[in-house]
Amino acid sequence: MDLRQLRALVAVADHASFSAAARSLHTVQSNVSTHIARLERELGVILVERSTGKLTVEGEAVVERARRIEAELQAIDADLASNAGEVRGIVRMGVIGTTARWLVPALLRELNERFPRVQLIVIDATTSSLLPQVTSGRLDSAVVNLPITDPDIDTEVLFDEDRIVLTPPDHPLAAYDEVDLQTLSEHAIMLTPRGTTFRDSVDQEAESAGVRLKIHAEVDGMLLLASLAYEGFGPALLPASAAPSWATGSWKTVQVRGLTRRTVGLATYRRSAPAAPARAVRESLRAVIPLVAGRQPGIHVGNPSRIRSTI
Repeated sequence: MDLRQLRALVAVADHASFSAAARSLHTVQSNVSTHIARLERELGVILVERSTGKLTVEGEAVVERARRIEAELQAIDADLASNAGEVRGIVRMGVIGTTARWLVPALLRELNERFPRVQLIVIDATTSSLLPQVTSGRLDSAVVNLPITDPDIDTEVLFDEDRIVLTPPDHPLAAYDEVDLQTLSEHAIMLTPRGTTFRDSVDQEAESAGVRLKIHAEVDGMLLLASLAYEGFGPALLPASAAPSWATGSWKTVQVRGLTRRTVGLATYRRSAPAAPARAVRESLRAVIPLVAGRQPGIHVGNPSRIRSTI
């Protein structure tokens, strides 16, 4: 087993074919096929279904470890450069969309000033799609919706935010500055689907209050939900960051009594130590959150603390 074989397998996993994997590795398809065939002979299992280009169960297990090996090799180089006085390297960080809009610009400015040799790659996605990428090693960290139940994930609280209703100006809810859950339940609203952390939390709190919300539409994506509300399709229940301070229009935000705030935090893989560039990104993130989050209405910054999420 060697690194070329593992890299070939990871490339096939990422690109779903031998030919595309070869192009990504700047080699020919026969080399990729040879590396994987040798790895399969050594391990005594089939790693890739040749007819589909998809990994077998055994292939998935090997790729998960291979990504970690590659990440550790890159960390060695980054840490040695850091010991020599230069923090440099590539960091891949996921960010949920509502937060990314106002956080990423400030974070990039901070990194450019303090750690100009650190290259940040940002992945904008939902919490449910970002977490598997953290555990697999595709992402060094992710800013996500908490709590998280994965025992392999560590979390650090960044801020809390109110849950609000974003409503068109001609909707009856626009007559209120604040509503309780009972009043909210009298109107059909847009919300994320069941199974998302945000929706499950809202449903649980509504049930505890003896309230059943009317759902007009379910949309898996906070930014799309906000856009639909902006366009007048109806009111949407959202985190406060979905209605940033710089957005303008004829819509209205309504506070909701009886719902706890949403918590947003940084998720990292607990079984490996972050390399110097990833530590630099985390340090910069901690620096900019108090500065920029306080400018967003409905967002509250406390004292971030590192916790292992077991909720």
